Formats: sequence, structure tokens, C-alpha cells
Amino acid sequence: MGYVGPRLLERLRMSIPESVLIGYDTGYFAHCLTGENIFPECRLDMQHYGDVRDLPPDLLSNLDAVIHLAAISNDPMGDRFKDVTNDINYKASVNLARMAKEAGVSRFVFASSCSVYGFAEGGARNEQAPLNPLTAYAKSKIQTEEDLKLLADENFVVTSLRFATACGSSDRMRLDLVLNDFVAGAVAAREITVLSDGTPWRPLIHVKDMAIAMDWALKRPDAAGGVFLALNAGSNNWNYQVRDLAEAVAGVIPGVKVSINKDAPADKRSYQVDFSLYEQLAPDYQPLMSLKTAIEDLAERLESMRFSDRDFRNSRLVRLKVLSEHREQKRLDSQLYWQG
Repeated sequence: MGYVGPRLLERLRMSIPESVLIGYDTGYFAHCLTGENIFPECRLDMQHYGDVRDLPPDLLSNLDAVIHLAAISNDPMGDRFKDVTNDINYKASVNLARMAKEAGVSRFVFASSCSVYGFAEGGARNEQAPLNPLTAYAKSKIQTEEDLKLLADENFVVTSLRFATACGSSDRMRLDLVLNDFVAGAVAAREITVLSDGTPWRPLIHVKDMAIAMDWALKRPDAAGGVFLALNAGSNNWNYQVRDLAEAVAGVIPGVKVSINKDAPADKRSYQVDFSLYEQLAPDYQPLMSLKTAIEDLAERLESMRFSDRDFRNSRLVRLKVLSEHREQKRLDSQLYWQG
């Protein structure tokens, strides 16, 4: 019930229309709808509510596959909630996989991240490159991958998709993502404020194209990567420096001023990624969106919402702000469990 889920449901309903789709979510962000007149979960056959740390094993009975998205989902939240990030992103993820295997689930798709490469100089990183996770979020993804590899076998095929940085519109859009932030600034204020010096490299992927990759992972032949596959998911055409992303937004949306903080300390999270293996293994499931169409898609959704919040970095479209508000209102405890 977050940012990626609604786009994934759209894809699976189209791609596997006969499937029975069951959701499980704690609902932190269920209210963060952006411009849609429907509840995205209407595309599911059933929606369960609960915490992934306490998922009842019987919910996994008679399932063919699990797609695991649930996580404390970015670096600022990981920094604020380090222990919780470890409990949810790592311990609960591995426990879910163990229970799924015991229940006879045959496919497990894990949403990992290219942030595992951390600071990486000297060209694009492929799957055999050294890992350099710098944050609690990135470290949790690698720990989970390592344990998933031990669980995988011919009856429990695991695909860990190391996604590029997400972007694009969704029924629960986030603005705490680099391209989404820039487009929001352009639409609301005709100004883009780059908090870094603009030099870090980022690979990007549209959330629609993330859904395509997960669809492929459900269907991939075992021979395409073996029983455990850690795969960079994205496109070689989508490696950009942050300043180039800002200029691209200004090139699509007229009258936008770009402000770059050239005196900012260097951002250590800088990496280019090689997606050649994904292109080789999944030639019919490659990303469809371009940077220009992604910017247009975001701008169109925000404009349809009559979006004008210049202070959007402090709004409920930023996930850390939502969790902080839940905590301030005592809806969540210090471990992010619902109260009452």
C-alpha cells in the first residue's frame, strides 16, 4: 500500500488476469493517495492488514509466489529508525522467506536496491562488482540477499532485483526521490533546488518499469540465472548525474530556474550501474519509459492534483514526515508498531 504496489497491481492485472492477488500491509501510508478516485487495492482479490514482523504463516498457504516490497524504504528513514530498519528490512524479510518456503511457495521476488554499491568510482557496477553499502537501508538489503541465497533451491526460486532509484507517478506518489523532488519543485514553484553539488551519479527506473521487472521475475525460466539471482534492474540509458536530471526537468517544464548548492559537501552515495545482464536475460521485459516521458508523467499527475505546495519536503508526500507525524500523534510507538 505504498508507492510501488499500485503500479505493480496494474501490471499484474494486465499481465496475469486470471491470477488471485492478495495484499498484506501495515497501512502506514494508506491515506497518502495522490489524485486517484479509487482505492488502488480494489485491484486485489483480498487485502490483509498487519505488520510484516508478525505475519501469520497460514496466510502463505496455497500461494504460488510472494513479491516482497515491505521495507523502511529510504536512507533518511533508515537513519532515523536504524534498529527498526534492521528488524523490518532484514529479519522480517528472511523470516517471511523461510515461512514462504515451508508453505510450499515456489517463487520469491525481493525488492533490493542498487544503493548496495554505495560510493563507486571507475565506471558502472555489474553484479560481480564489490559492494559498498553506506546506509542502514543498503546494508539491510545485502544482509537479506545473503540469507535468501542460502534458502534458494529448485523448489524455491529467488530473484533479488537491485532496482535503480525509483521515479514516476503512482496512486501513492512519493516526493522524497530525486527526480520526483525536482519535478515537484518545478511544478509548485518553477524552481528546482539541488541540495548536493549536482555531481553524484544515480541510475533511475520508472515505477511502471519496476513492475515489468517483477512480472518477469515471477515467470523467468530457472535457467535464466539459476535458483538464486541477484540482478541489477534498470537501463544503461538511465545513468545520470543529479545536475543533469535537474536540467532535464527544466528542459521539459518551461520557466524553471535551477539552483545548485555548489558548496555542499560531497555526497558519498554516487554510483553508475551496468544493467547488461538484465537486458540479456529479459529482452522482452525492458524498461519502456524515457527520462522525458517520466518527467511528463510526473508533471501531468501533479498538475491534475493542482499541486502548488512549495514546502512539499515537509508534506505527507515525504515518507519520513508521515512516520514522524504518526509518532508525534502517538499512533506508532518507537518500534513503529501501531498503538491501540
